[in-house]
Amino acid sequence: MAEDAGKQQLTTDVRRLVERAQQGDRAALEELYLMHFDRIYSYLQLSVGNRHDAEDLTNQTFVKMLESIERFQWRKVPLSAWLFRIAHNLAIDHFRAGRRWQPEEDVPEPPGTAERSAEEAALHSIGRRSMLDLIEDLSADQRQVLILKFAFDFSNAQAATVLDKTEGAVKSLQHRALASLQRQLANHPAR
Repeated sequence: MAEDAGKQQLTTDVRRLVERAQQGDRAALEELYLMHFDRIYSYLQLSVGNRHDAEDLTNQTFVKMLESIERFQWRKVPLSAWLFRIAHNLAIDHFRAGRRWQPEEDVPEPPGTAERSAEEAALHSIGRRSMLDLIEDLSADQRQVLILKFAFDFSNAQAATVLDKTEGAVKSLQHRALASLQRQLANHPAR
């Protein structure tokens, strides 16, 4: 119950910051940037696979936030889902421009990974590097669903908003991705 109250207070605080940012308050914009930077950067690094492009796309995400914050309207999902949607669209544009996902040696651990479900623990147990190799064989949508759901703890509704899909489509993509990973692990246990 205390956790719910904490989440509710954070939502209220973010709403106030957005209201102030929409009125041109630079301090509120800076606070929103600092509050969301690490997660957006980590998401983009996992999505595009290299630090340089992730930094560039993260900067572009926050420039777009600055340009359009006055038009932001609260919906069923939080501001963070809106920012992830911007980042996702930029990553898609990045790939359409002909760039290929190229993982670096050290992929950062996403924030907030201390507490894991059994499913996440299983995915983590095969090792992050191996996991990234395995998910490379999945479709782009399946990869994105797994990243959002397991690395960033998004709900189905939040992932659906970011990916512009229905919740049912997100569940289906997750199911197919996990089934594919399970088959890959069964066929190549020592990959």
